[in-house]
Amino acid sequence: MASTTTELRVIYGDGTLGLAGEHFQYIFSYERGGLESLKQFGKEWLYRTPKPAFWRATTDNDRGNHFSETSAMWLGADLFSPCRSVAVAVNGQPITLPIAPENNRYSDNETAQTVTVTYTYATATVPATMVTVAYTVDGTGTIAVTTHYTGQPGLPELPAFGLRLIAPTVATEFTYQGLSGETYPDRMAGGRPGTYQVTGLPVTPYMVPQENGMHMATHWVKITRETTLNNADPDRDPFQLTVRQHGDQPFAFSCLPYTAAELENATHIEELPLARRTVLTLFGAVRGVGGIDSWGADVEDAYHVSAETDHDFTVEIAGPTA
Repeated sequence: MASTTTELRVIYGDGTLGLAGEHFQYIFSYERGGLESLKQFGKEWLYRTPKPAFWRATTDNDRGNHFSETSAMWLGADLFSPCRSVAVAVNGQPITLPIAPENNRYSDNETAQTVTVTYTYATATVPATMVTVAYTVDGTGTIAVTTHYTGQPGLPELPAFGLRLIAPTVATEFTYQGLSGETYPDRMAGGRPGTYQVTGLPVTPYMVPQENGMHMATHWVKITRETTLNNADPDRDPFQLTVRQHGDQPFAFSCLPYTAAELENATHIEELPLARRTVLTLFGAVRGVGGIDSWGADVEDAYHVSAETDHDFTVEIAGPTA
């Protein structure tokens, strides 16, 4: 994350921590276990708090080799893993969680150069393990998001490991720098590096909805929307949010109008609900999709994702003035 001397305004609420600066306002919730509001230039980018993602929708190949059955508990974890603890650090120094009445010691004019809020989630698996998501915000409004999965012996292989952000309305397009087309860890050879623009949020029209829309080896992605859920906002000019790699670590992403669970629940394409949201999922690890056949062949060994080892990735949500 770029260094800056610009200071954040810090608002210590009873159950939330607010961070504000030029053209941005962020709210971190202790009760809801995540980043509750992400506004840039007055536009809200979150419909729900971001949560760890462990599932990608079942493919025909997964059904053939029974992967979705052996790893089914990760679907439950994707939907129901609770936040167990929250920690706050200001300028790199941990502080007592500033909920009421502890927050009474702060004034209404507090500032900082950086603030980190870390959420720890327990997976709804047997055995359980822990995932931490740490948001570090600087004065430009840039958020470095570090997601860590702790490996646990005895857990079945992961379909994926990432972080899911749901925006309130449907994006009109997204642009990204990475590989062309749809790519997966075992489907990267045909992708050509470049910058690509995708209109709307296309969903591959499989007869039975399944995993689609993955983009590997991404350097940055910019999502464009034109509508909000704010009835008092008459502005219909396009507005953007950019997510970029941290350092030299590319990431994978999908940008769809549906969650993995919504795709999983539909047995025919006409059963998918009306597109209402933008589901941006950022991935640090993705299982391959195979394709040797659909009657039992497993994904090649190099493209499995072990749940027994640690996984980490960091991305940056660019600030409006960064």
